[in-house]
Amino acid sequence: MPPDTTQQTASGLSDPEAALRLRRDGPNELPQDSRRTVLRIMLEVAREPMFQLLCAAGVIYLILGDVGEALMLLGFVAITITITIVQEKRTENVLEALRDLTSPRALVIRGGERKRIAGREVVRGDLLVLAEGDRVPADARLLTASELQADESLLTGESVPVRKLASAGAGNGGDGVAQPPSRPGGDDLPFVYSGSLVVRGHGLAEVTATGGTSEIGRIGRALGAVEAGRTPLHTQTRRLVKVLSVVGLALSAAVVALYGLLRGDWLGGVLGGITLAMAMLPEEFMLILTVFLAMGAWRMSRQRVLSRRPATIETLGAATVLCTDKTGTLTQNRMTIAELDTNGASWTPVAGDLPEAFHLLVEFGILASETDPFDPMEKAFHELGREHLAGTEHLHERWVLAHEYGLAPDLLAMSHVWRAVDRPEHVIAAKGAPEAIANLCHLPPAALATVRAAAERLAGRGMRVLGVARATFEGDDWPGQQHDFDFEFLGLVALADPLRPAVNNAVRECRAAGIKVAMITGDYPATALAIAAQAGIDVTGGAISGDDLQAMTDEELRRRVRGATVFARIMPEQKLRIVEAFKANGEVVAMTGDGVNDAPSLKAAHIGIAMGKRGTDVAREAAALVLLDDDFGSIVHAVRLGRRIYDNLKKAMAFVFAVHVPIAGLSLIPLLFGWPIVFMPVHIAFLELVIDPVCSIVFEAEPEEAGVMQRPPRDPAAPLFSGGLMLWSVFQGGCVLLAVGAFFVGLLRHGVPEAEARATTFVALVIANFGLIIVNRSFSASVVSALARPNRAFWAMAAATAALLAAALFIPPLRDLFHFGPVHLPAMAAAFGVGAAVLLGLELLKHLGLGSAMGSGR
Repeated sequence: MPPDTTQQTASGLSDPEAALRLRRDGPNELPQDSRRTVLRIMLEVAREPMFQLLCAAGVIYLILGDVGEALMLLGFVAITITITIVQEKRTENVLEALRDLTSPRALVIRGGERKRIAGREVVRGDLLVLAEGDRVPADARLLTASELQADESLLTGESVPVRKLASAGAGNGGDGVAQPPSRPGGDDLPFVYSGSLVVRGHGLAEVTATGGTSEIGRIGRALGAVEAGRTPLHTQTRRLVKVLSVVGLALSAAVVALYGLLRGDWLGGVLGGITLAMAMLPEEFMLILTVFLAMGAWRMSRQRVLSRRPATIETLGAATVLCTDKTGTLTQNRMTIAELDTNGASWTPVAGDLPEAFHLLVEFGILASETDPFDPMEKAFHELGREHLAGTEHLHERWVLAHEYGLAPDLLAMSHVWRAVDRPEHVIAAKGAPEAIANLCHLPPAALATVRAAAERLAGRGMRVLGVARATFEGDDWPGQQHDFDFEFLGLVALADPLRPAVNNAVRECRAAGIKVAMITGDYPATALAIAAQAGIDVTGGAISGDDLQAMTDEELRRRVRGATVFARIMPEQKLRIVEAFKANGEVVAMTGDGVNDAPSLKAAHIGIAMGKRGTDVAREAAALVLLDDDFGSIVHAVRLGRRIYDNLKKAMAFVFAVHVPIAGLSLIPLLFGWPIVFMPVHIAFLELVIDPVCSIVFEAEPEEAGVMQRPPRDPAAPLFSGGLMLWSVFQGGCVLLAVGAFFVGLLRHGVPEAEARATTFVALVIANFGLIIVNRSFSASVVSALARPNRAFWAMAAATAALLAAALFIPPLRDLFHFGPVHLPAMAAAFGVGAAVLLGLELLKHLGLGSAMGSGR
């Protein structure tokens, strides 16, 4: 049986009852994913097949007693895991520091006393005391309300605060409290919602829902049904690694069998097979992918963009649609006065000084506002007054507020009665909806039609329009209603939520890059179309409203989104439908947002981008990227970086694919033809340790290609390794194999000792490999241009490799470990000549068109 409602409504819950409900229902906080510990990150990395192969290879070398080579392979594993852990933990730490909205402080009445408690301790049935500036900690029904207005933009996307009225019925104070029958948004509802902000007035409300059962929690639960899949690049790379691993292991097994059967040397066959396996196992691919994405996340963080899931960075280069929220994303989520209208004349802030004819309009707009306002529209009046009326007789700091008339459902206007210290009568200032102010002024039909036309003109441009009036009154016997004053109509004030400064350039660059920009908002269609047009978004397709969308089937929606760019009066679940419709059409979708209502679509999109400063915790948790400075222009920097990363990733992958051809060939061919062995495991380990990781660092640091943001997005279905790119890579590697292999045979035929021939051939291969790096550093630039491109990593790694190679050649213990003989100057010069010939030959072929496939499929 429910407790006595009268007593509870007056005094609130008792402390024991509140504690019981807290234990039963749980804390008033949003459900959170389990935190990513170091152990969890390591387990995720350990599940990757390539890392398992590397670990297995390292163990085999340990069993064979080759500790040096085993440690080299296992070092790759340790380095990659370390990079991943550092990046992931840094991301989690920054996100932890960003948490600020999930548990605001709350003032409640318990046992007849007001108490300030943590928001997480609020329970159903609590009485909330709400005042201007408070963040509402839970969903609640208003029992009393005085001029209460709330900003619900984080839930609805509407930038204008909504008016609240008290509930007609008393609360029942306990388990019988029902969920609000209506959703957030719209005026005169008797409900307030968790996460919204009280911008005006005060009230008393009874909590109806907390935590996961609140409106915020309902949206949060929707995230659980949205799965974020692997990126296409990650899937393609894993598939390629598996294929090459199978081929490499099969060839290695064949070498062991052939060597043992043909030569009778099974131990030599095993060693030869291991060497070939080392040469062909593509462990670099996953390493390069990890390094590129980790470094990309670091570079992006320097642009104030935090990557929560680095694997999505490369997807930015394929983005074809950018779905953006309006409030707080395109706009600044603050109101400014955009235009004044009085007696048929208009003025905008960009026109310069405020003319005398508009001084009264601004003066009484300020007088009709609070002296220390919290409401964003009233702040805009005061800001305009400070800019243009400072030092004039139109600002009245000494006047005293004597009486107030609040908004009412039947008259959307409010009035302030001021006691003027320099005048005998009282001065009344009123502001409100244009039709309400016109009603107060009892305008004749002709004047009323003029006001309506001006108001419709301004509203059609996406602005909020208010009327302002003035009156005087003698004595202190205030009328019971505003209508009894003799008001004079002063004019109209249009307010707008201005665009962020970088939005126009960002939208322009996106469109130049072939990225369609679509705006999804909870605001009205006229406002949405006006803001979209100001931002440079294509509005020729008109606006699709939430009601229109509700009546559409999924197939109809898929057809409509092909030409639509503006979506208005959209509910959270409808945002998700829009994103899914774009995805069903084959688009690669990036979605920006900051509100709780954006979270499901942020998670469903290929690239979810949340705002870090004013965004909700739910949005940040759902997104892949977080804009730490909420700068819309940072999105363009992120897209540019994503395209650069993908280009450089293709260059690195092409090089690694090419460089494995001569390594594998020079490991296999001598075994088949009975020549002296060129490479032993130590040589392959040197190449794997130096050349391949070096190339990943060098290519990652390559500057972007010319015109990177003037080309259309790459086809997301295009494989990382197109047929043309693979042929070009194999051709490059084949040229190196042919040149270096012929050089080795030539040395042997000229009587050069085996150890010296091996050393000289190894030098030629290292130089040729650096030639491959230079050729692949750019899709189109020449050798001279490529060498002139700023890339300190290339020169640093070249110097490091030269130093290591010199140590292996000239330090006797290392030379013995590598089975090298003394190298003479003529032979060294010949080795350099072979490498230079390969470089110049490939460069010539690239510019003749053979290497054009390298840039295909971008």
